[in-house]
Amino acid sequence: MQKDKKQKRVIIMGAGGRDFHNFNMVYRDSPHTRVVAFTAAQIPGIEEKVYPPALAGSLYPEGISILSQEQLPELIRKHLVDEVVFSYSDISHEMVGHHASVALAAGADFVLFGPKRTMLETAIPVISVCAVRTGCGKSQLTRHLCDLLRQWDISTVVIRHPMAYGDLFRQRVQRFATPADLDAQECTIEEREEYEPLIARNAIVFAGVDYREVLSQVEAENPQVILWDGGNNDFPFIRPDLEIVLLDPFRPGHGLLYHPGETNLRRGHVLVINKVNSAPRHCVDRVLEIVLQVNPQAQIVETASVYQVDLPGAIKDKRVLVVEDGPTLTHGEMSHGIGYLAAQELGAREIVNPKPFAQGSLRETFTAYTHIAELLPAMGYGPEQMDDLEATINKTPADVVLVATPVDLAGLLKLEKECVRLTYEIQPLGKPRMEDIMMEFLSKHNLMTDSS
Repeated sequence: MQKDKKQKRVIIMGAGGRDFHNFNMVYRDSPHTRVVAFTAAQIPGIEEKVYPPALAGSLYPEGISILSQEQLPELIRKHLVDEVVFSYSDISHEMVGHHASVALAAGADFVLFGPKRTMLETAIPVISVCAVRTGCGKSQLTRHLCDLLRQWDISTVVIRHPMAYGDLFRQRVQRFATPADLDAQECTIEEREEYEPLIARNAIVFAGVDYREVLSQVEAENPQVILWDGGNNDFPFIRPDLEIVLLDPFRPGHGLLYHPGETNLRRGHVLVINKVNSAPRHCVDRVLEIVLQVNPQAQIVETASVYQVDLPGAIKDKRVLVVEDGPTLTHGEMSHGIGYLAAQELGAREIVNPKPFAQGSLRETFTAYTHIAELLPAMGYGPEQMDDLEATINKTPADVVLVATPVDLAGLLKLEKECVRLTYEIQPLGKPRMEDIMMEFLSKHNLMTDSS
């Protein structure tokens, strides 16, 4: 094909979130660049979609194709691509290097964008909650901060890292304030896990695809503080005034091994070591060693992740199917979560292995993520996968289903077994306390009054 020598040709490697944001921030209105495709990974069913013209802008009247990451070498050669921009998260440094090698071997440069090019600015104070890996407890901490801010009568809006699983144009800006908003947006299980507990706290949550427009609408709400709830261990899309980053002692060395988790570790103003109540102390000490090695200026906070079960007596001496948060088990690489520990502590006679009874896409999940132990990840990226999850739960020979994920599965799926809900929240341990750090932050921004 003929190539315009004045125009750089680009492919953006992504997973339905950071990739679109990087395009919107850097390339959308640039006549000197032609983005020929997005490639997709991690999120089922996103391949073969199109980033719509209404989002891509006037330079892309036909939109931009979203294709499988496996096609990358072929696409680089076919379209004479100059540059591959890596734009997704929670992936090992080793795998980032492999992807770079694929791009370089095909003749393209390999690029990572940093905060300076991709963060939006706002005059409203921003607190970000990020992590070094998926499953460290970001959502728990965001909920805790919402509780503190509400207690002090500080108006707050939460902006969530994107989960662009549906109609991208329709999802350009999403506002969630009531359960009805979740239904109206046809939210998946993955989305409901994040939004439902915040809405239950009367928090307003925004998400979407075009975060310039998201931020504009948030600013129109006139909150005193914005909370950035950073999914998939990405760094924030909006420049934070206070960066809080969580670490997981069950994966003590991962803070140095994953992208962009290590970026978060090195940037964090406050580093929270969560799950201290259940992790071995030598693992907590290893995390502390790493923190002091790479970011000694940060404040260090230790917290517990504490669970509650609505019917604890229903677990004892029963065959229990444990359903855990999907992403934590899959690309978060946890072999088990808090539900597994709770089932053991509550006296389950047997934790039933669901693998032999997996239906549809759940079989593929277990094949792809062989590290998952005797647990069922709550995979629900769309209606078909939700049907597969429902069928798998119903076919697994268990007496009780322990739902250890923030969403009420019994209210979403037609389940034929007794369901017991497990919820978990962060609990401060020792000093400094997150409450004291927040008070200092609010005072610095003249938001803390004598009556607060």
